[in-house]
Amino acid sequence: MRTNMAKPWTETVRSRPGDLFQIVTIGRRWAPIQDLYHRVLDLRWSWYFASIGFGFFVTNALFACLYLLQPGSITNSDGSFRDAFFFSVQTLATIGYGGMAPATLYGHLLVTVEALTGLLSFALVTGATFSKFSRPNARVLFSNKIAVGTRNGERFVMFRMANERHNQIVEAQLRVMLLQDSTTKEGERLRTPSDLKLVRDRTAFFRLSWTASHKIEADSPFYGDDALEKLKAAKTEIYLSLTGIDETLAQTVHARRAYALEDIAWGTRFKDVISGTAGGARVIDYRWFHDVVPDT
Repeated sequence: MRTNMAKPWTETVRSRPGDLFQIVTIGRRWAPIQDLYHRVLDLRWSWYFASIGFGFFVTNALFACLYLLQPGSITNSDGSFRDAFFFSVQTLATIGYGGMAPATLYGHLLVTVEALTGLLSFALVTGATFSKFSRPNARVLFSNKIAVGTRNGERFVMFRMANERHNQIVEAQLRVMLLQDSTTKEGERLRTPSDLKLVRDRTAFFRLSWTASHKIEADSPFYGDDALEKLKAAKTEIYLSLTGIDETLAQTVHARRAYALEDIAWGTRFKDVISGTAGGARVIDYRWFHDVVPDT
């Protein structure tokens, strides 16, 4: 009896800005074509253009070898790989200088196949490039640290963000989640998410800086002198997710950031970065954005 077993191969998923670690998968079925479009959109721009350049070179090299299979299939060619390669470039890109041309039926058939390949590939590359270029994204700057300090006589956990664009994110909403180890009665190990309650989890207009805060009360995971030890024992990770509507694009944008417990600065507050000018303008100084000062 045949069973459909997953192909045992190992893949390391690259980490992204704000991620705490890479992910290694073992035994997942290898299917690179199924999510090709998603993979292309997920590539960095540098890797995207490098992949296009590599594919263009390999495709032309392949067709050059096919032209050389029948000597004399290209007129005004000395029969070298160089001539065949550059003739392929002209054909694939529909340049057609006219110096070289197909001379045999084989050459004409190969040119037909390559011309169709060029039309389809350029259409796909154009569509993917436009999709990557037009995809909405948020330029939200998250502080490198989480500050835990006193505000108006009460203890708070504070998260600082800033909108790096000169526009507004309308109806911005922040969600803070703790991911912790837990064990069921049956001994099953789980990574359990829980939302951290914020004093204010949304703002109508997010333009400059926003410091969201969680009040440390009796039911808070940050409450008590042994709070840090409990968080460490549960292997706690902290995740921030911000969503809103970009007023320029009129589309939903999102940003995220992950923090480890080592990123928490206990007994501190964020250094002030907002000030004003004599003319009434607002000033945000990004030089001190990640800085914290002792809580006094």
